[in-house]
Amino acid sequence: MSSRRKLYLDIGVGERRGVVTLDDLPERLLIERDADVGRLQPGAVLAARISRVEKGLGIAFLEAPEGQSLVVARAGLPDGSGEGRFVAAQVLAPARRGKAASAKVLSHDAGPVRWIGDAPDFRRRLQTFAPDVQLIEGPEARDAADEATSAIAQIEFPLRGGGRLTIEQTRALVAVDVDVGTAAGQDARFSATKINQLAIHEAARLARLKGLGGLMVIDLAGKGHNGPVLIEAAKAAFAPDQPGVALGAISRFGVLEIAIPWRTEPLIERLADPDGQMSVATEALALIRAIEREAGPGRRVRAVCSPTVAEATHVLAPRLIERIGARFEIVAEPDRSRRGWTAQSL
Repeated sequence: MSSRRKLYLDIGVGERRGVVTLDDLPERLLIERDADVGRLQPGAVLAARISRVEKGLGIAFLEAPEGQSLVVARAGLPDGSGEGRFVAAQVLAPARRGKAASAKVLSHDAGPVRWIGDAPDFRRRLQTFAPDVQLIEGPEARDAADEATSAIAQIEFPLRGGGRLTIEQTRALVAVDVDVGTAAGQDARFSATKINQLAIHEAARLARLKGLGGLMVIDLAGKGHNGPVLIEAAKAAFAPDQPGVALGAISRFGVLEIAIPWRTEPLIERLADPDGQMSVATEALALIRAIEREAGPGRRVRAVCSPTVAEATHVLAPRLIERIGARFEIVAEPDRSRRGWTAQSL
């Protein structure tokens, strides 16, 4: 499996980005920022206090260091445990918008609240997806990370042969629509089967890339679907997400339902504000990379951006000076939009 995958590590100012590609297409994007210190990352171990038990839901909430919140299955708690007791827990998935981080209980009576063990470092986390593959760094890694990042907010994706896939996250589920498009031929059922196979594999790749989980609903193209073939395609496509993936039968309406465990946060939440606009931090980091790229050997760069992006970029400027020297200026223009920044060599 690793032979089809490549690993890229882009170490930038204020941010590290890791990319896993599958057949040269981005499959996973890992992001670690300097501001993540103290964040509940998968693999971290901590002592936490049981703050609330929801018997009806079968879960309990834990209070972690810095007042952060964790949710665990109540079945993992000691018999008769209640609010105020302490347990050791390992983070399984980070918090996402409106949802607490999830964890599993390792042991009981582990107070007081404190960090016990750090999450695996960034390189190790990236390497686990292809242990025998060498990390690629440098300009090639930056290009791979930029390509993966640009796909996070994208909704429509072409399929080989002329089809099209649309993937959108809602509060309840991940909705995927498959369109045969120009791939339809004389044998429409054959064309639809092939396009649906491609779409299922693409939906699995994009869910991993975007960091999506929960219920995925795929509205398959065409009619009279070849159920056994498409179910086998789904088993293969979602194999990297096991254990925990559950497949439903294809309904009479041509819908395939798949339950995917949440193991990370949606990447759009890392990059954008709740309104979908890329955050100030994301734009500032992108501008820093643009300045570094434009600077090249010995050139000066003038960057123009909005006041909020300029403020965030100035915080990162000393780190950039360590890399390329004081060969750039950052100019704030009140009328500039957040995404309307430019960086040009002089």
